[in-house]
Formats: sequence, C-alpha cells, structure tokens
Amino acid sequence: MSFLFIQKTQQTSRTLSTLSFLSNPFPLPPPSVFQQPQLSYHLFPTQQTPRHEVDPFPASTPSSPNYASLLQSCVAAKALRPGKQIHAQLCHLGIAQNENLATKLVHVYSVCNSLRDAHHLFDKISKRNLFLWNVLIRGYAWNGPHEAAISLYHQMFDYGLKPDNFTLPFVLKACSALSAIGEGRGIHEYVRRSGWESDVFVGAALVDMYAKCGCVVDARHVFNKIAERDAVLWNSMLAAYAQNGHPDEALSLGREMAATGVRPTEATLVTVVSSSADIACLPHGKEIHGVGWRHGFESNDKVRTALLDMYAKCGHVRVARILFERLREKRVVSWNAIITGYAMHGLAAEALDLFEKMRKEAQPDHVTFVGVLAACSRGRLLEEGRAFYNMMVRDYCINPTAQHYTCMVDLLGHCCQLDEAYDLIRNMGVKPDSGVWGALLNSCKTHGNLELAELALEKLSELEPDNSGNYVILANMYAQSGKWEGVARLRQLMNDKGIKKNIACSWIEVKNKVHAFLTGDVSHPNSNSIYAELKRLEGLMHEAGYTPDTGSVFHDVEEDEKTDMVCSHSERLAIAYGLINTLPGTQLLITKNLRICEDCHVAIKFISKITEREITVRDVNRYHHFKHGTCSCGDCW
Repeated sequence: MSFLFIQKTQQTSRTLSTLSFLSNPFPLPPPSVFQQPQLSYHLFPTQQTPRHEVDPFPASTPSSPNYASLLQSCVAAKALRPGKQIHAQLCHLGIAQNENLATKLVHVYSVCNSLRDAHHLFDKISKRNLFLWNVLIRGYAWNGPHEAAISLYHQMFDYGLKPDNFTLPFVLKACSALSAIGEGRGIHEYVRRSGWESDVFVGAALVDMYAKCGCVVDARHVFNKIAERDAVLWNSMLAAYAQNGHPDEALSLGREMAATGVRPTEATLVTVVSSSADIACLPHGKEIHGVGWRHGFESNDKVRTALLDMYAKCGHVRVARILFERLREKRVVSWNAIITGYAMHGLAAEALDLFEKMRKEAQPDHVTFVGVLAACSRGRLLEEGRAFYNMMVRDYCINPTAQHYTCMVDLLGHCCQLDEAYDLIRNMGVKPDSGVWGALLNSCKTHGNLELAELALEKLSELEPDNSGNYVILANMYAQSGKWEGVARLRQLMNDKGIKKNIACSWIEVKNKVHAFLTGDVSHPNSNSIYAELKRLEGLMHEAGYTPDTGSVFHDVEEDEKTDMVCSHSERLAIAYGLINTLPGTQLLITKNLRICEDCHVAIKFISKITEREITVRDVNRYHHFKHGTCSCGDCW
C-alpha cells in the first residue's frame, strides 16, 4: 500500500520528483530535499523573507521517520495535492492525529490557501503550541478572511498563549487589509507592554498598518523609535509617505536612507521613483535612475517600469519609450504605464497604436482601458472611444468603473455631446464620483453650458464640499457671462461654508533647484528681472496680435486692473524666470497646482512662438505642450 501511494505521488507532483521511492518505500532522501525552508513570516515587500522561526518538531522523529520530512517538502513547494495524498495515507495508518504530523499538515494546508482544511485540523489538535497558532494566523492574514486572523489572535490569550514577534506582524497585516485602525491601535498597545516595539519586523508591520489606515504621523512615530533599521523598515516608511500623498517627504526620507548607507532594494527604488513622478521632479528622478544603475538594477524590469512612468509624467515620453522597448518582459503594468504616458500628453495615435500591439502580446485590464479612453478623449476621437468602451465590456468582460465613466464623460464633453454625457452619468452602473461630475463641469465651462454646470456643482458640493476649485470654475463662467450677481452669490456661499480659494502656485526647476511662484509674487530675489522679462514679452506679444482675455477674473474691477492680474499669474512668472536663466532653445517644464486659465493658455502659445521655445505646463488636469504657437490640447482642456 505504501509503495503504491508513493508511486502515485511521484506521478502527480514534479516538485517531489527527486524522491525516488520506486525501489524502496522509505529511502533516505538527499539532504537538500528536506532542509528546513526559510518561512516567509515578514510582511514586506514580498512573501519571501530571510526570517526563520524555529519549528518545534524536527523533520525526523523515531515514530515517523519520513512523513514529517515529506510534509515539510510539501510546505516548501506549496504542493497541495501531494500533501492531501500524504494526509490520506496517514489516516489509513492511523497516525494522522500525531501532534507532530498534524501540525505539519496544518502548515501544508495553510500555505496552500486551503484554510478550511487547515482550521478543521487545527481544531482537532489538543495541544496547540505557538508555532501552530502562528501558521494558521499567517494563512488568514495573507489569504483572508482577515477577520479570522484577528479572531485567532484574541483566542490565543484565552488559550493561555502570548503572541510573539512572529504572530504580531501577521495580525497587523490583517488589520492593514481591513483598515481596522481600532484593532491596530489595540495591538500596538500590547506591543508596547510586551516590549516588541523596537523589533524591526514588528515595527515594519506597525508602520504598514498605520499607513494603510492613513495615519502617517503615527507610522513615523513608530519608525523613529526603532534604532536599528533595515531596508524593509525604510521601505515601509517610504511607502507610507508615497501611498498617502506625501511624495516630498518620501523623497526626503529616501535621501536620509541613502545617507545612512543602507543599500536600496527594488522596492526602495520603485517607491522613490514613483514619488518623483508624482511631483514631476525630473532631476530627482534622474538622480535615482543613476543610483539604481550603480547598485546593479539596470536590468530590473520593475525599476525600469517605474522609471518609464516617471519620465513620461515629467514630459520625456521619448525616453520612456526607449526604456519600454528595452524591457526583457513587457508585463501588463509596463504596457499600461507607456500607454497612459502617451495619453496624458495628448499623443492619442501613439497610445492607440501601442494598445493594438499590446492586444497581441498581453491581456488588457481595466487600467489599460482607462489609458485608452483617456487617449481618445485627449484626441477627441469620439467614435473610436465608443468602440473601445464597447470592446472593453463585450470582448474583455470588464465592468466599467468610475474612472472609465469619467473618461467617457470627458470625451463626450470635449466633442460637445453634453446631453449624452449627462445621460451616461444618469445611467451609470456605479455611483458617480467627483471625477465624473468634475469632468462634466469642465466640459460645461468649455462650451458655456451654465445650466448643466450648476447641476454639476450641486453634486460636487456634496461629494467634495471643501474643494474650492469647483466653485471657482462656475464663478469664472458667471464672470465671463457678465453675471456678477452669480459671482457674488458663490463668493458668499464659499464664505458661509468657510471655503477658501486655493492659492495658485507654479514652480520650475533650474540647475537642480526648485523655484516656486504665487500670482503677483514679488518675493523672489530676481523679481525685477522676471517682471522686466514679462514686460518685454508683453510688448512682443501685442505686436504679434495678442489681446488679454480678462474673462477669467471674477472680480468686478476696472479692465486695466484685470489685465494686470492675468499678466502676473504664477505660470507666467515661472516661465519668465526659466527664459532668463536657461540657454536659448532649452525646453521649459512648469508645474501648476491649479487649472491653467484661458488667457495664460493663449499667452503661452504666443511666448512659445516668439522665443522659439518648447514649453510644457503640467496643470491639475493634463499636460500642455506649447510649440510654435500651438498647444497639444487643441485648446480644449
């Protein structure tokens, strides 16, 4: 019987093919087969971690000389079917309740995500040690339901056991997955009392838990208390900043990490490169690019994908494409990054051409179609956008998300199909979010539809009541229509709600230093030179036919005062600084925290033609590439 069972095991699992049992049902296998695996107890950045908890049951015991080792091999290979076959054989022999073997079986089922079987066996074991509890909690923490991991954690205390520094990262991971900040804080309190707060693995889990719950300050407090920090802990704190909208802090922490001499990992580089991309900080991105190459990551596809995304977001799509073509394996995330990069720069033809190539090599996902539909919107390709939307649903069985609807509303709005856009919103399969209504509001501004804009603002005031930008868009529309009573009403509404208008800010990086400007700013050391350059440009622009458009000024003041206001907008100050501090022909990249106004958009087209410069402005909505007096957005944004 034993011989037949072992022979079947060999046929069904290549992972155990080195165990040659055909001549002897219980031979002595090679030592490498049964050596204890390194259990992946640590949570970051992958499931493989150089951390090893001592197994209380050795691979060989007098009562069961080989079955424990066989089960351990199943654990290492995550081989469920051979594990079940061994379980059946143990039941036949009447030794399945052996404490040693039962623990091994629970471990097999747990790592193979067969948690119902694992828990069933767990309940039958009368003497459960800490290792056994950790194995099952780990399984639930990784695979869910995560509530079960937290429940087992509390049951441990009732059983008379105390969690250790292996238990705690698992249960904290479950809290992270559920964003269960209350449970997480309770576990943190136990960590303090039990003295595990300085443990680097527990600390990393706490940082991750607080980060997933949006509590970045708490995460940093934990991080600061750990004296000896490994790369995993640094990565956890970097991710905490990056995932919660603090890219500047992530970059600063990355520099601090480099100063300590800790070698960066793949996760380190991906996080800091992505943070550079979020703020379009090309010099920092280039610097990290060099650091990665010096540390041997030049052929790492994940780092390359992060870099191509960064270069695309910083306006260097050609460099992004070169990196994309050099990838050894083009994964879906890589295709998505380059397609989205082309789309955000208004290069619709290039994005759609890549999409057709992708369909032959990889399976598009929902992110792919966000990029494709965005490209159609940027290129005003209405029929193509409709066709791709139908393809997504019909051929790839992808249910539209709010992002897809936002792209379609934006596309319809750009093509002056406002009624169809509104009908689409009313018949959405998901609840419209602020992105959807914001796309409609922007389209209404482009085409001057006040009635629909008022409806969009009503919805937006419920979804994001503190976003002043929505009120400003409608106020500008009232001002352009000469409806000053509407402007006054909105201003009063903002005052009543305590909503303050966001201060426009633009910045440019010159010689590795960032220079930021506010509207009408005179605080810069080179202010005199900047305004002199603006005055010079203004004269040349008037000669070329430029006339200021003061419709975006929603103050009922004299026309010359309005002209002064628009002519000193922050993006113009940044451009003037770039012109007088860079060589002729140098491309300028300006980043603005708000939407670029209509007059500045026209003015920058004139400036690009007069100075023979390529000027890229990244505003809150999109990238604008100004060259030879035209903009890549086609004057619709």
